[in-house]
Amino acid sequence: MKKLTANADREHFQSEADKYATYLETPEGRLRLDLPFSNLQEFLALPQGKASVRALDLGCGTGANGLRLARLGFQVTLLDSSAAMLDIAKRAAQEEGITEKIETKQGDADRFSNMFHEGTFDVILIHNVLEFVDDPGAVLSGAERALRNSSAILSVLVRNRAGEALKAAILAGDLAATENNLTAEWGNEALFGGRVRLFTPVMTRAMLKAASLEVIAERGVRVMADYLSPRVSLSAEYERVFALERKLGSQPDFAAVSRYTHYLARRAGPVLKDDS
Repeated sequence: MKKLTANADREHFQSEADKYATYLETPEGRLRLDLPFSNLQEFLALPQGKASVRALDLGCGTGANGLRLARLGFQVTLLDSSAAMLDIAKRAAQEEGITEKIETKQGDADRFSNMFHEGTFDVILIHNVLEFVDDPGAVLSGAERALRNSSAILSVLVRNRAGEALKAAILAGDLAATENNLTAEWGNEALFGGRVRLFTPVMTRAMLKAASLEVIAERGVRVMADYLSPRVSLSAEYERVFALERKLGSQPDFAAVSRYTHYLARRAGPVLKDDS
């Protein structure tokens, strides 16, 4: 019998890289990339002079986020288990003339902490990866170890359980799925037909804290874009929708029901003892 783990449902990334790349060109895919990257840029210290500032895009897929960091001057390592995804990333780097800023590594996100020395990176991206690994907490602990110092930034994007419940109700009109998703540990992945782990803010914050990581910002991603009336062209109104999403995602009441939740974190500082 096939072992029921997150690993069992991600073979599609090996064989359908082009399908994923095409999805990222859709308005929904662009929002999933653009919104978290804009959040990240609020806290990002750009490379200065000749100093080497390193970034890791863990489970990079086609490398879209990592390539953005490379354009800003970061030395970027792209890590993914799919050779096909990495091939797309390499071609994009060549077309943009930034291959000197990019290093690719094929490997499993579950084991990445064994691939790099402690304190290697100034920025680590873990976007829509924890949904597919066997032990999200271990991946976060590995990321904490790989951050260079307490100023380094970790960016984590996960699928929000509340967003899955609203999606089932509003888009599918499936009341049974809506009720199930209120407490479900796993949800259905629409693009490839697999399954994904679902997260709540309480759960994710606890995992980050257990990994000695301190949340410095929390934002919702795709709060309302998925539910717009057909009268609104998401392509034609993209910039307006993006601006509204940024406003809604920064407000906790709206972020609570977003499709994805974005966390920016740093290594937690030492706990001071009370000598009184």
